[in-house]
Amino acid sequence: MDWKNTMTRLGYRISEPRKKIMEVLEGAEVALSPQQIHQQLEHKGFDIGLVSVYRTLDLLTSLELVTVVYDPERNPGYVLSSTGHHHHIICQKCHKAMEFSGTDDIEELIHRVEAETSFQVRDHLLQLFGICPECLNTLNDRGDK
Repeated sequence: MDWKNTMTRLGYRISEPRKKIMEVLEGAEVALSPQQIHQQLEHKGFDIGLVSVYRTLDLLTSLELVTVVYDPERNPGYVLSSTGHHHHIICQKCHKAMEFSGTDDIEELIHRVEAETSFQVRDHLLQLFGICPECLNTLNDRGDK
């Protein structure tokens, strides 16, 4: 994803805090909380306030450059977005987040919900939880289920 071009095209500056936060997310294998992002930036010597991290994540989310996902305890974290319709699956052991492509199959459910509730569905979040192959191998090696 070329997030810099997207931001520029939409009239936003590529500020140092935005650049640093995107660098942290680009290097992450798991969804990161704002506090974790803040800690990583401080550890790297970049002085940024936690409020700035939250504001930047709000902007990046609204521009669909990052996506909010939830760990197995339902705590929010952030991952980079990709183009196209997609959802996430989160490992219940290591919290690795992986995307999978979305399909139109959910449209039938959305239409049924709209008919039953008279709501107009404007967006949705589908997220699954499971055990990733690496953690599953570790569990199988130990004899756990």
